[in-house]
Amino acid sequence: MSEQPLPREIRCVLVPVGDLRLLLPNATVAEVITLTTPEPVAGAPDWLLGRIAWRGWRVPLVSFTKLAGAPEGDSELSMRVAVLKAFGENAELPFVAVLTQGFPRLTTLNAELIIPTHDGKPLPRGVKAQVLVRDDVAMIPDLEGIESDVTQLLQAS
Repeated sequence: MSEQPLPREIRCVLVPVGDLRLLLPNATVAEVITLTTPEPVAGAPDWLLGRIAWRGWRVPLVSFTKLAGAPEGDSELSMRVAVLKAFGENAELPFVAVLTQGFPRLTTLNAELIIPTHDGKPLPRGVKAQVLVRDDVAMIPDLEGIESDVTQLLQAS
């Protein structure tokens, strides 16, 4: 079996979270929905806002800004939820939701358009990399790490 070449371009989404932008592959985003009141999770840290009902699932809702210790952004913008497909092998956690402000923006990128901007300082919690995408600074979230943390918290509650 021969190796498949990497695609020249990748369809991505820039998801606004507070004053940050998350850069995700388009295929990761299952749906963007209106924020509903989450069901609290006992003993959860402030970044795990609770669980929301979505298509028959109770999906954990994460505040990425609280997780990463970043500014919350403009509270006047409408709050939405980006439901993300989980990367992990946990059949009980196939989705994780992230609180967003405004609407995600579709973009097509290639390797030349993504420029690492990391200055050597430790990255915030939940961040795998910081990059410059055209004129936007974006964070590539550590979705596997976030999923692992959420799974441990939900098992403990």
